[in-house]
Amino acid sequence: MSAAPQEDALSLAETQPVGNVGRMKILIIEDDLEAAVYLTKAFREAGIVADHASDGESGLFMGSENTYDVIVIDRMLPRRDGLSVISELRRKAIHTPVLILSALGQVDDRVTGLRAGGDDYLPKPYAFSELLARVEVLGRRKGTPDQDVVYRVGDLELDRLSHEVRRSGKEIPLQPREFRLLEYLMKNAGQVVTRTMLLENVWDYHFDPQTNVIDVHVSRLRSKIEKDYSQPLLKTIRGAGYMIKDEG
Repeated sequence: MSAAPQEDALSLAETQPVGNVGRMKILIIEDDLEAAVYLTKAFREAGIVADHASDGESGLFMGSENTYDVIVIDRMLPRRDGLSVISELRRKAIHTPVLILSALGQVDDRVTGLRAGGDDYLPKPYAFSELLARVEVLGRRKGTPDQDVVYRVGDLELDRLSHEVRRSGKEIPLQPREFRLLEYLMKNAGQVVTRTMLLENVWDYHFDPQTNVIDVHVSRLRSKIEKDYSQPLLKTIRGAGYMIKDEG
């Protein structure tokens, strides 16, 4: 069961494809027709091809017989529940990234979903910009093992092995959490990274601690990588999150 996403700060008409998103193809497994129509339309306006299955059995068949970059699945489905669909896909050695949508948003619920084989878990209600950002990240992950040792954005470089960060050849000392934050942002350069994604991937929180911990660390990181440089790289996307990008 599902409800349509919350009204978003980013209107669908203004949502534009980012990077290689225009070549992405996803499967939405959702039994709520109104929500499915909304999501299919919204993803297509964002440049993503979206197929739809209305129950678990149909979704399992489509996910098994076709190639998708990402599968977005509701947890509560008729004929076969979402977690069972994911488990069966994994049993068949189908490793398409799966994002679970669910009204069950407690930590234990999320852990159960991830252990069933899900790659991400987004509780309802949610904003479409949050869902879109997560799908973009999962889509980039598919079939591309994380083998880059050095991330580069403009003249900023991060070496994942030596844990060194340099800009224009000058070393920038960072604290461990600052390094992890920058690493995640640079891994997803050019993509909007939401606060929830940062909490989950940088702080390992699967809940919002209701603190300004992200704002503090982003501010410190920005001051370190942009001090004495005319070209800003780390941007705050109002109502969405953060993005690191070279505009030069």
